[in-house]
Amino acid sequence: MKLIALARSIRAHRILPEGTGPLQFRYFQSDFVPRDPKAKPKRFKYPPFYDPYGPRPPPSEKIINLAERIVALSPEDRRQIGPTLGDKLRHPKLQPVSVEGIDLGTQGGAAGSAKAEEKKAEKTAFDVKLEKFDAAGKIKVIKEVRAFTSLGLKEAKDLVEKAPVLLKQGVTKEEANDIIEKLKAVGGVASME
Repeated sequence: MKLIALARSIRAHRILPEGTGPLQFRYFQSDFVPRDPKAKPKRFKYPPFYDPYGPRPPPSEKIINLAERIVALSPEDRRQIGPTLGDKLRHPKLQPVSVEGIDLGTQGGAAGSAKAEEKKAEKTAFDVKLEKFDAAGKIKVIKEVRAFTSLGLKEAKDLVEKAPVLLKQGVTKEEANDIIEKLKAVGGVASME
């Protein structure tokens, strides 16, 4: 108790600078040595590259001999080393990565565009787009849009007024043709994408 009272009285007299407690004051630290203000800053020498595992031991004679034998092989034999080692060490074979649907830009070349055209030919899901509608049949078009979408009256009206707009996505070809026929009957012009 007396020690706490003494510390409070020292603090009350403001002997110590503000913002530091009695044990935070630098001169109370046992290992504190004031720096010479005229001294230049220390420059530390860093290694040319950082290796987190430290220095490595030199390779054994067996490894050096193996490397020399590999270098002496013909290029055809060198190409067979990788697959043979993979088989012997039972490494899993790498599966080719599918790039379907990814835009490769100029890297894909003609082969990528041929695959894209092939994909378009095999398309199973279609989008129905309302191109325009007859102003006189606007209410009928809104009712038809409500019939095949689960929209309310206001949402369907806003959607129809935004024409050209996508009405339904990912439908089969038969369903898309049915929607287009229904819209055509009430005065709307729709297309399948």
